This record gives sequence, C-alpha cells and structure tokens, in this order.
Amino acid sequence: MYSKTASGPVEGTTEQRNDNSADIDAKSALEIVTIINNEDKKVPAAVERILPQIAALAEDAAAAFKNGGRLVYIGAGTSGRLGVLDASECPPTYGVDPGMVQGVIAGGLPALTRSIEDAEDDEEAGMGDLKRIGFSAKDVLVGITASGGAPYVLGALRYARDLGALSAAISCNEDSETFGLVKHRLWVHVGPEVITGSTRMKSGTAQKLILNMISTTAMIRLGKVYKNYMVDLRPVNQKLIRRSIRIIREISGAEEEEAERAFYASFKRPKTAIVMLLTGTGREEAEKLLETAGGHIARVPGLGNNRT
Repeated sequence: MYSKTASGPVEGTTEQRNDNSADIDAKSALEIVTIINNEDKKVPAAVERILPQIAALAEDAAAAFKNGGRLVYIGAGTSGRLGVLDASECPPTYGVDPGMVQGVIAGGLPALTRSIEDAEDDEEAGMGDLKRIGFSAKDVLVGITASGGAPYVLGALRYARDLGALSAAISCNEDSETFGLVKHRLWVHVGPEVITGSTRMKSGTAQKLILNMISTTAMIRLGKVYKNYMVDLRPVNQKLIRRSIRIIREISGAEEEEAERAFYASFKRPKTAIVMLLTGTGREEAEKLLETAGGHIARVPGLGNNRT
C-alpha cells in the first residue's frame, strides 16, 4: 500500500520499518506482546493531537443529522470493517434509524468476513456504491484509509466533492491523497506498524478510537445521552430491557416497579419514561415536552437542574 504524488507512488509512514520490533521474530511470546503493547500505547496520544479536528467533524455530522442528512463511512479492508462496525452499533445504542449512520466497504458484504484485497483498487466502485445508497449533498462522507491511497475511497470522495457534500478523511500518512479532496483532514500519526505494513494494528486501533468519538459526540449533541446515560437505547432483547429499566430508575429515583411501569407505558422508550417520571406527566405530554426541547432531557422546562 502506498500513497501517490504527481511523480508516482511514494512510501508512507504506515509502510516504514519499526526499529522497536526489528527482531520480534526472535522474541518470546511475552516479549512480543510487550512490544505490541508499548506501540499500542502511542495510539491514544496520536489521537489526542487531532481532537479539535475530530470535534469539528462531529459537529458537522450532528448538523447534518438535524437537516435530515446521514453519516456515511467508506473504506476497504480493516478500515471498511471498522466503519461498518461503528455504524451498526448506532441503532441499538442510540435508537436511531439504521440508515442514519452507514458503513460502506469495498467488496460489499462478503468483504466483512474475508479479505477481498483487490476491491480497494476499483475507483468506479467507490462512486457506484455511494450512488447505490442514494448519497446526496446533505450527507457527510468519511473516507477511512490508513495509507491514504485506496482508489475505492478516492473515487467516493471525488463523487462527494462533486456533489457538494461535506467530507472528511482519516489517514495515518501525512501526504494522504484523500486530504486534497475533503474539508476535514484527520491525520493520525501513529508511526510505523509493529509488523511492517500491517495497518490493522496501530492504524486500525486509531481509526476505531476516532470513529467512536465521531458517532458518540454527534449523538450526544442530538440529545441521545442524558448526563452519561444512553437514554435513547433500543431495548431489543432482555439484557437491554433490564438496562433500560435500571437507567430509568437511576435517573428518576423511582422504585423498580414504578420504573418498569413507566417503561412499558412509554412503549419501551426509556427517554420518554424518564421525562414522564421526572415531570409527572403521561406519555403523550412527555413526548411533546421532549419535542419542544429538541430531544434533550436537560432542556425540558424545569429539568435543567435535575442532575444527580
């Protein structure tokens, strides 16, 4: 993998040899995992250096959501799988429609469970996959590519640019081609990989941390979190039903039975149940209060200081 300039391909940081693991094949298992762990420790520091850029992207994603837009991640290989993972976890965690955050991967569904390496070389496929999901100017596209030179991602970013859509790129190479096509440039400098070129390691870890921040921050800005509780979760199984009732109880101070009654009376909507209990209203009135407050419990009249 490489990034390209006008003069041809050049080696990026992700392809350089790591002196700290130069003789890793001669080490014991404990020594190997210690080397890996020491390199992994550098990742959060690298992410910390670009927190302002991550925050700016998250704000733009939240704004797009409010205007009916979507957040779309696109990548190949590990990068694509991480985008799909983050997107797939948003509906149960925040109760959003599955189409609101989407992950698109080169090679489609088969690439989630097996490597389809040549899929990243198809620039037209990147554009085609965005067309397939009806990507529009009001959506936000985040291209994820450790090296920054995957044609599949570049094609998608060019398509988004031509549409006038807001876009961003996450890359571990400073000279990533993707950066010339986007508004938000997230260069996360993790340095050479433990195993030369194996960008599923530090680069992949950095990408996962950043995607966590983008989606979580955007959802918080939409009112999907109260204090630090995930109040808009979708209780689709017994574990999440129990979690919902516990969250309702802890926030409202209600007893177990009262919290459970409110949960079912709200049609299994924890956020609505919480407002019902805190305001002494029924489901319909609680929903109206939330709508007026833009979905934020803290903005419901009289509840702004209800923080325990």
